[in-house]
Amino acid sequence: MDKRGKTLHMGGKLLTLVQLILSAGLLIVIWNSSILPMRYIIAAAVVMLALFGITFGLQFLRNKIYIVGIVLSILISAGMGIGIIYMLKADKLMEDVGGASYKTDNMIVVVKKESPASNLLDAKGYRFGMQKSVDQENNQLMKEDIERALGQEIKIEEYATPSEEAEALLKGRIEAAIYNEAFAGIIDDAVKGYSDQVRILYQYGINTEIEQKKTNIQKPFNVYISGIDVDGPITTNSRSDVNIIMTVNPNTRKILLTTTPRDYYVPIPGVSGEQKDKLTHAGIYGVDVSMKTLESIYGIDISYYARVNFTSLINIVDALGGVDVNSEYAFTTTHGSYEIKKGMNHMDGATALGFSRERYSFEAGDNQRGKNQEAVLTAILNKAMSLAILTNANQIIASVGDSVETNMTQEEMAKFINLQLSDSSAWSIESAAATGTGDNQTCFSSGDEILYVMNPNEQSIQEISQKMTQISAEK
Repeated sequence: MDKRGKTLHMGGKLLTLVQLILSAGLLIVIWNSSILPMRYIIAAAVVMLALFGITFGLQFLRNKIYIVGIVLSILISAGMGIGIIYMLKADKLMEDVGGASYKTDNMIVVVKKESPASNLLDAKGYRFGMQKSVDQENNQLMKEDIERALGQEIKIEEYATPSEEAEALLKGRIEAAIYNEAFAGIIDDAVKGYSDQVRILYQYGINTEIEQKKTNIQKPFNVYISGIDVDGPITTNSRSDVNIIMTVNPNTRKILLTTTPRDYYVPIPGVSGEQKDKLTHAGIYGVDVSMKTLESIYGIDISYYARVNFTSLINIVDALGGVDVNSEYAFTTTHGSYEIKKGMNHMDGATALGFSRERYSFEAGDNQRGKNQEAVLTAILNKAMSLAILTNANQIIASVGDSVETNMTQEEMAKFINLQLSDSSAWSIESAAATGTGDNQTCFSSGDEILYVMNPNEQSIQEISQKMTQISAEK
């Protein structure tokens, strides 16, 4: 063998050693992630050792077939390196999305658009408005923060509700308004064109820890899925426009999706006392308060939550290559003017979002919207539990990190994925939707203003509660 051949042989042997190191690295990353069942890890180790044996053994052959071993080793090493990157990205996503332990109240100072103030110091002599009906603790913390920043006490005018405070700002009775940004939706509903006439001058985030519940992921559990539509961090408190409880039984591989209308007229535990409010307003006080409200309605325990920004729905569906959604009606969506046919529709992210938001095309209004949201979620779950989750993993990881949060820890998510891979049998997904009748009433969070609400149908609640219990009790 000439000198050049010996050099190639030596280089080939070194390449196979790099291949072995990368293979070991991938196994270590997979082991640490706890995602794959042990039998898969053992099988992967056997395959990796076999590949190493082949590529390394080829380097001892005298004819030029050893070059094939070099090429194979390069390709295998590249595959192992890509595998390591994918696994580390997946771990990072679960770390970023999971383990949420706090909620954020984004307190703001708002002025009219034409106000000469460009920062808080410019508002030193302003009269500030502050509502006194709800959220007093956060209002007081914001007041103290402003006074620290300005180095003096501020002039405060108190108003009964956030809407009255907003009216006072627009009419010039005050120069600045202090409130929790979570109330912006309520104000916009009450004061036409309000958000187009004001701008945020200053903001201050107040983080509050959320109590965590210990749960065995291998036993039945409930997850609250909250759909929000806000800018900024996903942790920020806001109204919840989508309220779905996912009852999961890992043993029977059954899932029950229950939608509760956003306008359900119910007390908010720990907040409104005996006075009733819309379910969507519970989200203003935090995702934990929404969970307690739903627990009170159905008499259940909810261990986990997942908050999803509407923008992430587009990203998730597109990353999955679209989803197949069954529609009970043919209609044109108000958002986006998408044509939906009765029966199965293949939807991209934007179409799925328009479909999920629609309520004006149906006589049942919000009740049908809830069923449509369940249909989209069912389609996402079905696609995510197929090979699409593997072939599109990189795109999914890149697109949803900033738009989703859950209190399920990285370890719990890994264990659940492990359980899914250990038993590849299909999941059975059922749906339920709470119903009610429309009404007009005052709500705790909006003062004396009359708003549209939905009085709960107690029979539908009882039937759903029994179904949740049944799904959870099955062995």
